[in-house]
Amino acid sequence: MIPRKKTIGVIVLLLVGVVAAGITFTIGWRPLLGAKKRRLTDRKFESTPQRLARGKYLVDGVIGCFGCHTDADWSKPGAPPMAGREGSGHVFSDQDLPWLVAPNITSDKETGAGNWSDDMLARAIREGIGHDGRALFPMMPYPQYRQMSDEDLASVIVYLRTTPAVRSQLPVTKLPFPLNFFIQNVPEPIEKPVPPADSSTPAARGAYLARLGACSDCHTPQEKGKPLPGMDFAGGFLLHEPKGDVVSANITPSASGISYYNEATFVQAMHTGKIGARQLRSSMPWYFFGKMTDEDLRDVFAFLHALKPIDHRVDNLEPPSYCRICRQRHGFGDKN
Repeated sequence: MIPRKKTIGVIVLLLVGVVAAGITFTIGWRPLLGAKKRRLTDRKFESTPQRLARGKYLVDGVIGCFGCHTDADWSKPGAPPMAGREGSGHVFSDQDLPWLVAPNITSDKETGAGNWSDDMLARAIREGIGHDGRALFPMMPYPQYRQMSDEDLASVIVYLRTTPAVRSQLPVTKLPFPLNFFIQNVPEPIEKPVPPADSSTPAARGAYLARLGACSDCHTPQEKGKPLPGMDFAGGFLLHEPKGDVVSANITPSASGISYYNEATFVQAMHTGKIGARQLRSSMPWYFFGKMTDEDLRDVFAFLHALKPIDHRVDNLEPPSYCRICRQRHGFGDKN
């Protein structure tokens, strides 16, 4: 007969094994161990006129940093950043995420990024680790920025250093449970140089710009925080605006997407925020993308035009109904 203590010990070991296997094959150990992060270095990015110009173009246009890191004026088309507050940070309570805070990234030393090192900024932008070592919520699209070239990264940081200091004391993001654990799986250290992107064709150049613009993050529907397979750029992602919910458009070259666009139509839409007489919703950051050059916008269009067409009808002017494809409620959902 097996002694009782030995029986209990065997049961405990079996339970430990089952729990360990469950963690290993489900969420993994990273949520418990904390996000992967590399040690900070003392690297410093030299400021040059070329980097300042490129950084301004990226921050004010392609990436649109101040679209998240500044309170928006929703009363104006495109919801531009509040004038004079650029980079001062933002609490996303206006988009039903009151726990999410985009920090003050101006040069203010007390409430902003004035005392952050260049590598703190670099690690946050491309690797998803904040200056204080926290894993960042990927509304800051660092998974997309991982492919940002080293030179573009340097340019962004050099330009951010020139932004006027704005005193703005904000709370720190407090991710709700269990999101605070799951998010630990997202950051990834960058240990090797990131070279310039492929620029051999317009579509290749456009792919890089679309990644920096995080186009797929909004234009791909999600389920439980993960993109739906096979629905890249097909629209249906739910966005919250102060004036009401909106879902992203299908921007693949299908009949239900933007097959009827040509270069001129796309460029004009980005510059004006309108398709004909129809105003684009402000969640589409055309206010920033409109500052891109016509050549770069044509490259983005070439990339979008080369995507796989996906039939998915989305229209924010129609009453919302359930869509079996993206599993959201949106205009023309019942037509899919």
